[in-house]
Amino acid sequence: MPAITVKNIPSSLYKRLKNSAAKNHRSINSEVIALIDGALSSNTIDPEEYLIGVRKLRESLQTPPLTNEFLENAKNEGRP
Repeated sequence: MPAITVKNIPSSLYKRLKNSAAKNHRSINSEVIALIDGALSSNTIDPEEYLIGVRKLRESLQTPPLTNEFLENAKNEGRP
């Protein structure tokens, strides 16, 4: 299996890594592998698909549009 060496890790970063490994019940090496895998496995979001999903959600909630008038009324509601 390939191996890598990471040099000059700042003390504060090493401490965070060590704490994260302990929290996840992993060795520091396993934690580094898990973090690298997570970082490289992140999905790229298609902005158009994301906006389509947001619009569908907004329509399903059937909330009034956030106009200046609506926001002013909401702020002043119940005030003397």
